[in-house]
Order: sequence, then structure tokens, then C-alpha cells
Amino acid sequence: MYSETTHAIRVTVKPFYLEDQSSPAENHYVWAYHVKIENTGSEKVQLRTRHWRITDALGRVQEVRGPGVVGEQPVLEPGKSFEYTSGTPLPTPSGIMVGSYQMEGPGGRMFDVRIPAFSLDSPHQPVRLN
Repeated sequence: MYSETTHAIRVTVKPFYLEDQSSPAENHYVWAYHVKIENTGSEKVQLRTRHWRITDALGRVQEVRGPGVVGEQPVLEPGKSFEYTSGTPLPTPSGIMVGSYQMEGPGGRMFDVRIPAFSLDSPHQPVRLN
């Protein structure tokens, strides 16, 4: 698992490879990732937007931006959390994701929360030891 805290918002991510949805012979690899967003602070916040940078094993970058997550813009009261699972396909057997959420705090104050970088590794990725 990967975890990072920004402005009292803890984001924890656990990626997992989806063998049944992947087709290595066709260069199609699929991962899901489970995200937990915890408000460890003392003020209510709302997740407004997301931004992802997805890099495959060949260094190609895809950026994804949009409102909320999985169709929601959850409100997080102090001490509460929100969890969701999403996924991404890649044309290579490994990659990396990193991103941020834009949150709205009291009085309309906007701030960014980092999503920790996490690796997408499949059992089809050759291991090389130097």
C-alpha cells in the first residue's frame, strides 16, 4: 500500500493486477486500485476534482482530469473517510500512477491533496537484475 498526507487529508492506495481482464498477447494489461481518503483534520472538506498522470513502461504519459471520483464529490467530515475502487488499462506490463485531488475547505478555500505515486506491476513484467 502507498500512503501520503497533505493538509490533514490522508490518501492510501492499493493497486492490484486484474489477470482476468488482461490479455498479454494483445498488449492489454488492466489494474484496479482501491483508494481511501481520510480527513484527519478538524474541518469539513469536499473533493471537487481529480488529476492523474499515468505513465506506461515506455514512458508514454496519459493525463486524466475531471470532476470528483467515480461520479461523486464526497464531503468528508473531520474523522471520516471515503473509499472507492477504479481501474486503468495499459499497453505495457507495468507502469506508474500519481496524482492529486482538489479539495474545497471552509469558506470556499481550494487546496490540492497529493495522491502518492504507486507502481502498476503485472506478473508478465520481466525482472532484470543488474
